Amino acid sequence: MDISPDQIIYWEWGVVTLNATLVFSWVAMALLAGGAWLVTRSLTAGPHPSRWQNLLEVTVLNMMEQIEAAGLEQPRRYLPFVGTLFLFIVVSNVLDVVPGFYAPTASLTTPAALAVCVFIAVPVYGMMSKGPMGYFRNYIRPTPFMLPFNIIGELSRTLALAIRLFGNIMSGHLIVAILLSLAPLFFPVVMQAFGLLIGVIQAYVFAVLALVYIASGTRVQRQQDAAPTPASTS
Repeated sequence: MDISPDQIIYWEWGVVTLNATLVFSWVAMALLAGGAWLVTRSLTAGPHPSRWQNLLEVTVLNMMEQIEAAGLEQPRRYLPFVGTLFLFIVVSNVLDVVPGFYAPTASLTTPAALAVCVFIAVPVYGMMSKGPMGYFRNYIRPTPFMLPFNIIGELSRTLALAIRLFGNIMSGHLIVAILLSLAPLFFPVVMQAFGLLIGVIQAYVFAVLALVYIASGTRVQRQQDAAPTPASTS
């Protein structure tokens, strides 16, 4: 039994290896890009949009509502990044029920790469909102002695984000494999359905945590701006 799609090698030349993680990551990205092109090529503002356009609009509106619920203003600024994270993880997890498809999120490299993207996005959005000095000033609050602890906190939550997604997806694969060896007819079907639900939930949790981390890097400035100055209170 292959625990990770990294162990499935399709082509290898020297240090260059093409494994299932890379292949099915590209498959998921191609499906997302192709589906987006097919839906958006016939968009209409009329009273009778297509079903796919309705689905796209509902998905986008729900994502924007979640972004606003996380306390982020201007949700359109964050929608491309957070929406892409969510859709990629959902498609990767859901397609795992297709025979021959290996979810790239079952490899630690994929959740780690996504977590690194979040790790980079937090300061980028923070500096866009507050400027470089305003963002990095958070690392020395309330005292400069907090700098190493704040840095460790940033790194540890990035690691936890990757491990959480990888652990849940991999454990689901292992449970299905064990039940398949014990009861090859009924239990695997139930666990596959349960795995679909878990996959969608994990995509939602990953995207929401990314929103929370981004909001934590942008919210302080708004609180300071809203706070009254000494001159205004006198």
